[in-house]
Amino acid sequence: MARALITGIAGQDGSYLAEQLLADDYEIVGFGRAASIADDQNLAPISDRIEYFAGDLLEPGSLAAVVAGADADEIYHLAAPSFVPDSWNDPSETMAAIVGSTAELLAAAIDAKKRPKIWLSASAAVYGDTDQSPQNESSAMRPTSPYGVAKLAALGLVRTMREQHQLFACGGILYNHESPRRPEQFLARKVTRGAAAIALGQQDELLLGDLDAVRDWSDARDVVAGAVLAMRADEPGDYIFASGQGHSVSQLVEVAFAAAGIAERIEQCVAVDPEFVRPPEPQSLVGDPSRAERDLGWRRQFSFEAMISTMVEADLAELRSTPTA
Repeated sequence: MARALITGIAGQDGSYLAEQLLADDYEIVGFGRAASIADDQNLAPISDRIEYFAGDLLEPGSLAAVVAGADADEIYHLAAPSFVPDSWNDPSETMAAIVGSTAELLAAAIDAKKRPKIWLSASAAVYGDTDQSPQNESSAMRPTSPYGVAKLAALGLVRTMREQHQLFACGGILYNHESPRRPEQFLARKVTRGAAAIALGQQDELLLGDLDAVRDWSDARDVVAGAVLAMRADEPGDYIFASGQGHSVSQLVEVAFAAAGIAERIEQCVAVDPEFVRPPEPQSLVGDPSRAERDLGWRRQFSFEAMISTMVEADLAELRSTPTA
């Protein structure tokens, strides 16, 4: 029976990954800030099937200890600050949490008695001010935020350690991926939650930024499935996981409001707040998943419309059960 260590197991990606690996008869070890992650809502259905290690990315030696104690065949390093705007508040902490933790984990894996396979979740933020769209694995990487800089450095570490130590280490360049488990400060969940609340009479207005901004959105379950495929390939590599299609924020709103049954209320209820408008990007961040499709046989199972509709349905159900003013 294979054994997998998942850092950030209580998050969106970690919980879906744990479910998939348990279905494949893995033993699962989860790493998080406290043992109370076992009570997290995302993990509730499977919490009794997971072994937990408490720790913190910013605590030196924390990850090394769990790598030594977990005795895992595979390690999925998902834990990291994930809300890009927050990285501007404390760049040093962002670098330590993302780059420092990755370096510690890789070093511990190399020293482990049973050298595990490694997966790192990177981000489309590594491209930043790139010169082409869609982007592939060879496109210019010019990050424009501390978060993007940290993710690029971590990805570089994975590549360097893979080549220097023949470590089976994979980097996933993940574009926006969503689900009902996504925290509400992220744009897609803010929109689906807002649409649901407006439909139920619990909210009057949804304030957004640039409605013409374009993103490449996929379902989190598809992205997690891609990570598993990469770890089961014959050779390690880096892969983009994305839909290959750009959708504007306006399209996101249209699909969400239609799913909530209030498509006719968009003009009345959606407004642009200048505080949320960011400078325009030279190139749209849209990923080319051709390598993952060709080399791993990866295929998306959930369309953009199906993903957003699922999120709206979940938000409607939750708001009905816990109504708020």
